[in-house]
Amino acid sequence: MPLSRLSFLMALVLLLPPSAVRAGEIRIAWLSMPAAVGRAPSVLDGPPPRDLGLAGLRLALADNNAGGRFVGQSFRLAEMEPGAGVAERLAKEGIRFAVADLPAAELLRLADAARDSGLVLINAGAEDDILREAECRANLLHTVPSRAMQADALAQVLVRRNWKKWAMLVGPAPEDQARAAAIRRAARKFGARIVAERPWTYTRDAQRGAEGEVAAVTRDWSYDVLMVADETNEFGDTAPFNTFDPRPVAGTQGLAATAWHPAHDQWGAAQAQSRFRAQAGRAMAEKDFAAWVAGRAVGEAAMRARSVEPSRIAAMLRSPDFALPVYKGRTAGFRSWDGQLRQPMLVGWARNVVTTAPQEGFLHPVTDLDTLGTDKGENACVSR
Repeated sequence: MPLSRLSFLMALVLLLPPSAVRAGEIRIAWLSMPAAVGRAPSVLDGPPPRDLGLAGLRLALADNNAGGRFVGQSFRLAEMEPGAGVAERLAKEGIRFAVADLPAAELLRLADAARDSGLVLINAGAEDDILREAECRANLLHTVPSRAMQADALAQVLVRRNWKKWAMLVGPAPEDQARAAAIRRAARKFGARIVAERPWTYTRDAQRGAEGEVAAVTRDWSYDVLMVADETNEFGDTAPFNTFDPRPVAGTQGLAATAWHPAHDQWGAAQAQSRFRAQAGRAMAEKDFAAWVAGRAVGEAAMRARSVEPSRIAAMLRSPDFALPVYKGRTAGFRSWDGQLRQPMLVGWARNVVTTAPQEGFLHPVTDLDTLGTDKGENACVSR
């Protein structure tokens, strides 16, 4: 722990009255499903780490315990299998905070099953916009950015560079369609235009290689940027340097907007990256970061609430005054209307961070962080 952080915590302890903090343990559950085994999207890719996401939560709990010991708080991880009965098991064991990397449908089943138990479920994996809108839940928070947040961050960067004419290739998977919808929405929101769009219909058995297909598809298009909606990485990696005209590629491949990046090293991120690598033996991925933020949010809320009482911690998490440092130059907090963590986004390519969003000049009456994703006035969330 950096000396400055340690000194701050010790000073905080001295300022608190003896009765301000109750000694006790806070258990945080981790829920995830085994990754599906299938064709790797690239010969460079191996199987995903078995501790993807979980490693980030482990680091968060270590950070929480480093500070919590000064104020009589401790944090313990409980790994559980999702599925039927998990909500009842969490309630029986007195666990009121769970971090999950689950598909949207499974998240909703768990949130509904735990509606009356006081469980706070934190989504660290599902990017689906519908979870923040029509299918939002009052007991569901999100530390992973939505597709809308990612598309808005990327759109701000492109529009600020005056790259406003976009062409788009859309993959066949349902998540590709959802990504394309977010990109279309971002174009309307920030004044860009999608001047050409085509579904990707090339198959691996075709005579022509994917490189030639990209060139052929883009031959007659006039555009500034080729946007790619290919979450399963069916074709997106072939798009850069294969367009008919020399044009940048952005979206799910090429220039992309993410909550975390392995090359990010500003605002203390280098130390966080080093600590994670020392613990996990690999670079921190975006899901690791989302799980780390979720675990740290619970720890920070407990510290600020000066309590281990779940209801007080949950109230602090949702407080408009809650602020969590996330190594991106600004603090993060949860939006009241959809439970999404408002946070800066990193925009870059595979090897480097190019810039951050929100970009200068995109204004908002409350905070420019709310220019990323669906704002309160346009959001369809009616928490249930």
